[in-house]
Order: sequence, then C-alpha cells, then structure tokens
Amino acid sequence: MRESRREKFIRLANFRTTSALDKLRLIGNLANKSNYDYADDDIKKIFNAIEEQLKIVKNKFFLKPKKGFKL
Repeated sequence: MRESRREKFIRLANFRTTSALDKLRLIGNLANKSNYDYADDDIKKIFNAIEEQLKIVKNKFFLKPKKGFKL
C-alpha cells in the first residue's frame, strides 16, 4: 500500500524536526567556555543566520504564493 501525502508529511516532519532540534542542541554545547573561545560577534552571527533561515521557512508555510501579474 502506498503512503498517503499526509502520512509522508508526518513521517518526514517528525524526522526532520527531531534532526533540527538535535543540531540546535549541539550548537548549544558550544556555549561551554571551558572548551571553546568565542566572541559575542560570533554568537550574534550564528543566531542571525538561524533566525533568518527560520523566517524563510515559516514564510513558506504561512504566506500565500503570489498568483503572478494581474491588472
């Protein structure tokens, strides 16, 4: 039996969300100053990049696509 589009979405969403959260936890491990040396500017760059990509992804779900040109 073929997987429905909904089932496929749920399967991939669970896997991809779990993977993304795991990667974020790994980034959090970099906060350990006894193991790493970083500047505030480094941290700002990391979180700006994450926040910008999150905005892009959220817009894909919530913004309606434009229907092209119309007078």
